[in-house]
Amino acid sequence: MGKIIMRNVITRKPGHLYYVDGAGNVCEAVMARGGKKKKKKKTTKKAAAKKKKK
Repeated sequence: MGKIIMRNVITRKPGHLYYVDGAGNVCEAVMARGGKKKKKKKTTKKAAAKKKKK
């Protein structure tokens, strides 16, 4: 398990992962999933065009 050294040193951003690398630096990486949810795109239905009979 990890050890907590300090609290509230960095401000966390939603959708980012924070870790300590081998040199002891705090690193930030964008998560593949997570963060803000995407809004659903609005779709509009087009009326079907009627063909005329001759």
